[in-house]
Amino acid sequence: MLVKTFAAAVQGVEAQKIIVEVNAGGTVAAGKQMFWVVGLPDKAVSEGFQRMEAATKNIGYKVPRMKMVVNLAPADIRKEGSAYDLPIALCNLAATKQINSDKLEKYMIIGELALDGSLRPIKGALPIAIQARREKMEGLILPFQNAREAAIVNDLKVYGVKTLIEAISIMNGEPTIIPYEYDTREEFESGGKYYKEDFSDVKGQENIKRSLEIAAAGGHNVILIGPPGAGKTMLARRMPSILPPLDLYEALETTKIHSVSGLLGSEASLVTQRPFRSPHHTISDVALVGGGTNPNPGEISLAHNGVLFLDELPEFKRSVLEVLRQPMEQRAVTISRARVTVEYPASFMLIASMNPCPCGYYNHPDKDCVCGPGIVKKYLTKISGPLLDRIDLHVEVTPVSYDELAEYQPASETSEDISQRVMKARQIQTERYKEYKDIHSNAHMPSAMVREVCQIDKAGQTLLKTAMTKLQLSARAYDRILKVARTAADLSASDNIQIEHLAEAIQYRSLDREGWAG
Repeated sequence: MLVKTFAAAVQGVEAQKIIVEVNAGGTVAAGKQMFWVVGLPDKAVSEGFQRMEAATKNIGYKVPRMKMVVNLAPADIRKEGSAYDLPIALCNLAATKQINSDKLEKYMIIGELALDGSLRPIKGALPIAIQARREKMEGLILPFQNAREAAIVNDLKVYGVKTLIEAISIMNGEPTIIPYEYDTREEFESGGKYYKEDFSDVKGQENIKRSLEIAAAGGHNVILIGPPGAGKTMLARRMPSILPPLDLYEALETTKIHSVSGLLGSEASLVTQRPFRSPHHTISDVALVGGGTNPNPGEISLAHNGVLFLDELPEFKRSVLEVLRQPMEQRAVTISRARVTVEYPASFMLIASMNPCPCGYYNHPDKDCVCGPGIVKKYLTKISGPLLDRIDLHVEVTPVSYDELAEYQPASETSEDISQRVMKARQIQTERYKEYKDIHSNAHMPSAMVREVCQIDKAGQTLLKTAMTKLQLSARAYDRILKVARTAADLSASDNIQIEHLAEAIQYRSLDREGWAG
């Protein structure tokens, strides 16, 4: 008997419908193979027969000794993982006339079987649920641990089952399992914007807070340069608390990436806070940008719509840093393999921190640098010019003095106070770029648009020319200065870039100055 149902294969952050066909018939002699899986399965899919056989027998059903052929179509797509166990098991039971087969073609089914018949969670439940709705399926059957995540998708019946017996009861029409109920918008609105870290915890460093406010308002990348203990990491970790909250589309997009990576727990659902990823400097280039034999999202994609923080930037391998260049420009990364090409979104804010030299005390107000001649410059050259070109703000962080730490000070501005100003500036930019699909903030402006949006008067042109000449700024700093000045103007609700906005932007190009490192 031939029966079929539907499963899904996840490629990138999208899912594709897979047709699961099972044909059972014909006796098999003792000692001969009775189970074949075709359609480009990997080892985990092929091993599913042993899991399915044990699970089926352990719940009281039979596995008749007959030839069984499983076809996973389209046959030219690589099928990976153990998530095909449940649809194959149900099809086998239907093909051997042990359960009703009428409802199999109405559902998309996914799940890994344990030997006792229970189900284990799978990756990518959210994109699979989105595809099930797109294919107009009556419902989605998957492990109970993934039900909350999949139920984010509206207008789709999601059945979370704990065992193979529960899945069989749905096929037999027994009303024992009801669809999982979930209100996406209520969850999104109740997610709130609570962060443990707050800018009110930071004493002093008002100029650094201002630079991070500008970065948040315009979506700019930042590098913080300063001695050990100056507060670089402390400031960077508070960056998400002043960014605008995710909208529903961004939350869904971010959740899909974390779902594919298997980072959503059984109690997790919609990601409502902007991600903050801080990989260690020993990370490989594949782990950072994504890839592998079976491509998976990297840290830059997990930081999509959020912040990627690279602490001690010069300590990262040169090859790792260089692979960041293209994703920072295109806000996506394409992974190509022999059989598949996938694209992962990677629109993140980069915040990097570094010491100015190996000993850490170059330009320190109180301590002397012990690095020899040329050492500071050599240390800085660990970061390539093209990468620095993509970082808009270079901010020097000076340590807070004992007097500032010890004396009583009234509470400084909270992250909520700063966030309000950031959101107002972002609203101005949303209105400015409403006709452009891929531009959402000043940092996303292409060079051709900079001339139009960032016009400056004659006094501003004179100041910029003087700065470029006297401070020996590099030519690549020109566009960056104008973009940052535009954001500073948006924060002050100014229609035009004033000379003070331009002056503030110029001071944030420390590493472009010739002779900065000696």
